Amino acid sequence: MELIKEFGTMWRGVLFALVIAVPAWLLGKQFEVVGGPVFAILIGMVLALVVPAGKSAPLQAGVKFTSKKVLQWAVILLGFGLNLAQIAHVGTMSLPIIISTITTSLVVSFVLCRALNIPGKISTLIGVGSSICGGSAIAATAPVIDADDEEIAQAISVIFLFNVIAALVFPTLGGALGLTNEGFGLFAGTAVNDTSSVTAAAAAWDGMHAGANTLDAATIVKLTRTLAIIPITLALAFWQVRLAKKAAAAGEGSGEAAGSFDLKRIFPFFIIFFVLASVVTTVFALPVEITAPIKELSKFFIIMAMAAIGFNTNIIKLVRTGGKPILMGLCCWVAIAGVSLAMQHVLGIW
Repeated sequence: MELIKEFGTMWRGVLFALVIAVPAWLLGKQFEVVGGPVFAILIGMVLALVVPAGKSAPLQAGVKFTSKKVLQWAVILLGFGLNLAQIAHVGTMSLPIIISTITTSLVVSFVLCRALNIPGKISTLIGVGSSICGGSAIAATAPVIDADDEEIAQAISVIFLFNVIAALVFPTLGGALGLTNEGFGLFAGTAVNDTSSVTAAAAAWDGMHAGANTLDAATIVKLTRTLAIIPITLALAFWQVRLAKKAAAAGEGSGEAAGSFDLKRIFPFFIIFFVLASVVTTVFALPVEITAPIKELSKFFIIMAMAAIGFNTNIIKLVRTGGKPILMGLCCWVAIAGVSLAMQHVLGIW
């Protein structure tokens, strides 16, 4: 009975997010360099400006559910797209570059967080989004660190900006630098944030260099890089638990919360299911006929969640406060690109 009552308060908001997600998903298919999640956030933010407060109030319960729970379901399903053994085997050569670029981005975001006084959660989201796999990494990390909708929208917007620039600029830059086909595949796979932009950049390179076929190589490198979601999110989860334990030991809070610690409330168990999904895919070698539809559903759930997040985001405030996060995204992006090229030179690839 309670479940039916709860659903009665949420269905409008969930349906609202679904209605936004469908055209955003279709637009993302047509303009892959932008992507469905960005279209969903933009549509959601525009609707937040035009829908009167009285009419948006009944939507809030379902919108909040979609931005939190549906996002977690999307991350779990994302695990079915990761065959750990296959990716690790094919992408082993790129591991030194991947580890170097991820470390660089996280260090740069940490330093700038302190130097520019940027909120820690936004810095974390931009750092992992830049270093791992753009929107998917942000989607996986946001619930772990309990980021709010505006912080998620800010990070997604920053990552999107440099995705587009990279997809447009990197093929020409790679040619000017004299990169080989193999070198550009590694460069695109390690220095471009989001998978859609990696494929766009690699496809552009292939169009400029007949017979190059860097698309497959760049995609495999990018998928290998995606594996970093697992250790990063687990590390952040345990860090959140540690902070919560410290707060409980210090007696922070009030009432029942003071001096108490609830692991079920603090630890993001959906990350465990995400890892288990990856293990199932690896152990049973699930064929692409099974994993492809699940991955597509995962992407659609992310778009739904981003629609809800956009609807709960103040676009005016986002623009006003966007300067420092954009600077951080720029610094992470430039640092990753520089380290990727430097590591290729050290390893004798370029």
